[in-house]
Amino acid sequence: MKPAPFEYHAPRTIAEATGLLAELENAKILAGGQSLVPMLNFRYISVDHLIDIAKVEGLSGIAVANGKMRVGAMTRQRELEFSLDVANYCPLLTEALRYVGHRQTRNWGTIGGSLAHADPAAEQPTVCAACDAVVEIVSKRGSRRVAFKEFGVGFMTTTVQPDELIVTIEFPLWPPGHGFSFQEFERRHGDFAIAGAASLVEVGPDRTVRRASVALCGVANTPVRVGEAEDMLVGKELSAITARAAARTTNSVEPLSDVHASANYRRHLAEVLTFRSLRAAAARCGSPF
Repeated sequence: MKPAPFEYHAPRTIAEATGLLAELENAKILAGGQSLVPMLNFRYISVDHLIDIAKVEGLSGIAVANGKMRVGAMTRQRELEFSLDVANYCPLLTEALRYVGHRQTRNWGTIGGSLAHADPAAEQPTVCAACDAVVEIVSKRGSRRVAFKEFGVGFMTTTVQPDELIVTIEFPLWPPGHGFSFQEFERRHGDFAIAGAASLVEVGPDRTVRRASVALCGVANTPVRVGEAEDMLVGKELSAITARAAARTTNSVEPLSDVHASANYRRHLAEVLTFRSLRAAAARCGSPF
């Protein structure tokens, strides 16, 4: 299949890109193209205008300052995967990226493109959910910052409006020595996740959990933060018993059911993967069980 006819635009500045979005009807942003191009080829979607932002200045790069890591929306996944800053300050993202497609797709795919595409099985949005990331969005009308918990509004649907462009993702940093893990189950390496779990834990010298974050992908229409699991962990000693109790709270999530897995199977995977991620996170912060 080939895409339906469209007009191609290649702006060089953010102002030019947002101007095109404001003026053109049925326009779509092309970032890495690893999801959009196949959808166009299969005519799952059709556009009248394709706006390629690959050469727009100021949309890529990684900067760490004041307890936050800011990532440009056009930063390639391969760059994030091998970035020392990401590995040092947000290692959960480094680990999650190893599950994303294959090397060839990570060479082209971008973090902003993944967030805009909003696949419920995608790893990068799940990391954003776990880290309480903030997404900066601009248009000709101005800019706004959206907490990631408010970013996804439904299946493959976000709060980004047709005339808006994602420019930056901001990750609040966890303290040095925190525990982290991303666990995923897929049928084959590089496939979409049937289910996945991301965990972050901060543990004190007495092994008591000071702070925890648990997020799931592949089980619902958007990434899911499991607040019950976090509440089960905070203030308690990090142990196998506590981790299993926290993992069981994922049973309250209402999973998707499709040709790949039933809701009950996804519910089972969510519990198993949450426990595994908590166990790996505990080992990384010096509190193995």
